Amino acid sequence: MHQALRSRTVFRPAAGAPAAPGPRPHPPHVRSLIDADALRVLHRAARVLLADLPDLTDRLVAALQDQEPAYRAAVTSDPAATWQEVHRSLRHSVSSLIDPRGSRDAARRCSWKIGATRAEQGLPLDALLHAFRLGGSLVWQGLIEETCRTAPEDVRLLVHIAADVWNFVDEHCTLVADAYRQVERQLAWRRENRLRVLAGALLDGASRIADLPETAHALDLPEEGRYVVVAVTAGCPSDGAGARAAHGRGRRVYWHTGVEVDYGIVLLGENESQSQSQSGIQGEGEVGSGSGSPDSRSQCPPSAVPSAYGSARTGVGTAVSGLAAVGDARRLADIALDMCPRTGGTIRLTEHLPAALVVSTPDLGAALVERVLGPLSGLEPADEAVLLDTLATWLACDGSAQRAGERLYCHRNTVLNRLRRYEQLTGRSLSRPADLVEISLALTARGLRTR
Repeated sequence: MHQALRSRTVFRPAAGAPAAPGPRPHPPHVRSLIDADALRVLHRAARVLLADLPDLTDRLVAALQDQEPAYRAAVTSDPAATWQEVHRSLRHSVSSLIDPRGSRDAARRCSWKIGATRAEQGLPLDALLHAFRLGGSLVWQGLIEETCRTAPEDVRLLVHIAADVWNFVDEHCTLVADAYRQVERQLAWRRENRLRVLAGALLDGASRIADLPETAHALDLPEEGRYVVVAVTAGCPSDGAGARAAHGRGRRVYWHTGVEVDYGIVLLGENESQSQSQSGIQGEGEVGSGSGSPDSRSQCPPSAVPSAYGSARTGVGTAVSGLAAVGDARRLADIALDMCPRTGGTIRLTEHLPAALVVSTPDLGAALVERVLGPLSGLEPADEAVLLDTLATWLACDGSAQRAGERLYCHRNTVLNRLRRYEQLTGRSLSRPADLVEISLALTARGLRTR
């Protein structure tokens, strides 16, 4: 039995909360013409902004509400937290203008934390970056307004520090984006891992009833409904991908990727639910064709619909009701896959139920082979093979010696003579229904065992 929860190696980010940003090279510094006078003007205006920080915070929050819809919702849902976040960011930013060396690391940690927190909350990154640029514009505008108010003749000196202010804004936008994307990757991995755990438990039949609503929501499948599980394996990745696409085309399906076998949990439509017990779900371009004919249904061992995707082997289980029964459907799909030839093809369990009984109980199948076909083991191998081939062909032709002879390129009387010889060697009668059932199952078990 394949383990549904095993998976290919998946990249896993480091556990825990994202680390604060480590040392990183500063962006290329645009050399400014700052002199002592320019620094004096900058520091004087920045101290005024810092002293009046609550008013500056109110203005930025109002601007965000007016210009950024995503922040408008954030402010509405938790105005106090948003105000504190904006206030803290502005305080670190303005302090960095006054004391770059003493305030830079704290400002970087603040921006990183904001980026990580907003990623967890699902605020769009574009909205977050827009907020930081609005904040930069508001600080720059405040510096100019304060200088114009107290010393208009010094406004010209601010030109020399403009590049440094905007380099600071760009640096922190980059920090915010890095933090946001790191947390976003972690969240995506956690969601994917949780989805795999839920789907794996469902396929293994280990889901708790209490987990079914969450599983249904995560897989985007209804808790109630008719389902089949499709098991696909292939030597070539492209063959496996083609088979998965064919069996999922036009349906709601969740694919669970494993090391050896991929499982598709397929939701059946109303029409498919009514007909699935007769012909199986449609796959690889045909609707129950090929293996659905009387001849192919009675062949021993069961024949597979040729795969349109090279080495792909596909097993389709029978339908079950509700997600709670998907574990049973998966086991049925495994049985169908085990019946599939190694060269590729598709086996639908609904068309090979007697063979499935043999496959699901291999020990009993071996005992049945020994009981029904064992008396032929004393013959020469070639002689034994002729009798078994004749017997299987006659069964596949619905007991018609004429058609069996045509397939075997011999006269119908030759077929009848071989059948009578089998009856004499085994003491069984081909006209007795109970014996026919055992013979058919024994041939199936032998054929599957020698594949």
